Amino acid sequence: MPQNLELSMVLNYIWIAFLLIAFAAASYTTMATGDTTIWSEIINASFDQAAFAFQISIGLTGVLSLWLGIMKIGERAGITAWLSQRISPLFTRLFPGIPAGHPAFGSIFMNISANMLGLDNAATPMGLKAMKEMQELNHKKDTATDAQIMFLVLNASGLCIIPISIMMYRAQGGAASPTDVFIPILLATAIATIAGLVALCIKQGIKPDRVLISCLAGAVALLSGIVYFFASLPQNKVEQYSSFGANFLLFGVIIIFIIAGMRKRLNIYDIFIEGAKEGFRTAVLIIPYLVAILVAIGMFRASGALDIIVGGVEDLVATAGYDTKWVGALPTMLMKPLSGSGSCAMMLDVMQAHGADAFVSRLAACVRGSTDTTFYILAVYFGSVGIKHTRYAAPYALLCDVTGAIAAIGIAYIFF
Repeated sequence: MPQNLELSMVLNYIWIAFLLIAFAAASYTTMATGDTTIWSEIINASFDQAAFAFQISIGLTGVLSLWLGIMKIGERAGITAWLSQRISPLFTRLFPGIPAGHPAFGSIFMNISANMLGLDNAATPMGLKAMKEMQELNHKKDTATDAQIMFLVLNASGLCIIPISIMMYRAQGGAASPTDVFIPILLATAIATIAGLVALCIKQGIKPDRVLISCLAGAVALLSGIVYFFASLPQNKVEQYSSFGANFLLFGVIIIFIIAGMRKRLNIYDIFIEGAKEGFRTAVLIIPYLVAILVAIGMFRASGALDIIVGGVEDLVATAGYDTKWVGALPTMLMKPLSGSGSCAMMLDVMQAHGADAFVSRLAACVRGSTDTTFYILAVYFGSVGIKHTRYAAPYALLCDVTGAIAAIGIAYIFF
């Protein structure tokens, strides 16, 4: 893929491909089976997905307004500047284009922390704020910087330590042990993140030094400690403790920001409103991007094209003499880079069809938690600041997706 390929061109090819493949699949179904209702299903799916995209945007409006308001308080209270100074030794190496102590480091740290806790709704507004702050340093406003690409790829790699929502879905699906995917997901997302980070360091010429190596060793030690702690808990306590820890830390951040603002005698309410207005404007800006990508995905699914692809892969794997149990999770793998809600729906569909404790259901859960939604992040994060030239962001983000999916398959066979 050309390094200066525009975001609009990347999504243009994908969008056209979805629609053309959907048309071809529907035409084949009609000619082969005489089924004409599929055309109504495709058009209905386009309407439903357009409405769904707007609903997501409305939901994001509230969340963005809330968290950009909270972040504005932290910024005025000096918390983000304090965080920036503390993490500068590591982040100035990973993001050499950002000056030491810049406020963007605080937003990046908050975004990564929220992702690690599985708090997607909080991570998005923090990520958008980080992207906006990095854009202020960008001399070519329509072209992604190395720092922005590093940030996007780290987000695409998942970074999720506590997959609360996936464990909740498994519990609702009747899994005997909803938390048994916790450690496999942690390992898969760690592998995806390390793969993306190492590949980008090589691409951007970032050389490992004592600080980077020490931080990587510390991260591995932290992950090992988390694995040990949760592995030693009774199964019925894992979800409870992980949910408590994530939400306690999140509420604690809000309280710390407010107390810091009170110490500086700030008008906290007015500052919150100022940041919330920014959140509203950002939410409105991303509506067209969501409508475009979700409508295309909905029509692709409704046409039966996804089922045809999965069936073809299963036949090829069987012909080659390999185990085909993992192929049932392929829809989740294919949908994951495109749509978070779509991949979630695929995971739930597998659980409903095979049972929550089936191998393929556990694998689908591992895949769902291994990485984040690449093209959603591309469209929303870069679209929010007017980036068109994404350079090498898409292929390196997709590298994380592929690595995470392969790691999830291997780990699932080991654990289950």
